[in-house]
Amino acid sequence: MTELLPLMSYCLVMSATPGPNNVMLAATGANFGGRGALPAILGIQAGMFAQTMLMCAGLGSVFVAYPLAQQVLRVAGSLYLVYLAWKLSGAAVGGAQAPKAVSFAQAATFQALNPKSWVKAITVASVFMPAGHNPFAGALLVAAVGTLVGMPCNAMWALFGVSIRRLLTDPRKQRVFNLTMGATLVVLAVMFLR
Repeated sequence: MTELLPLMSYCLVMSATPGPNNVMLAATGANFGGRGALPAILGIQAGMFAQTMLMCAGLGSVFVAYPLAQQVLRVAGSLYLVYLAWKLSGAAVGGAQAPKAVSFAQAATFQALNPKSWVKAITVASVFMPAGHNPFAGALLVAAVGTLVGMPCNAMWALFGVSIRRLLTDPRKQRVFNLTMGATLVVLAVMFLR
């Protein structure tokens, strides 16, 4: 257990701090409640689990061999964050074009473009992958720890959104909230481009 503590601490910091997933979960919780956010929470964890397994299996060596691939991914991820911000902040609250809750598949797929998810998966695979063990078992272990630590952190952000939901019953307040969450995503996109 003491050998897992650094991995657990890293996963806690990466999962609990603000990032694209957590902003998306707070907005989803605020707009759609806890049930509406559950598919996104599960999708994020499934996507992160698969991403970590792939990195542990050697996908990270592609980024070492082709640094341009990592840059392209960073730019694509940042552009996608700007697109999500535009969708979130441009949605007509309560109208026919009101935003829809993020689905399991959308949240899982989003991990492929989420720069923070890539940083986490690359670090877990390169720093915390147990040496001298069966590679599949080691990958399974670090991916499972990431999921066990990440799930409650993601739920916390969704519950934050749920907790402020009653404050957003006025469409104008909900619009301001969605604009704020959209602006946060744009700031994160700019930070990832640095």
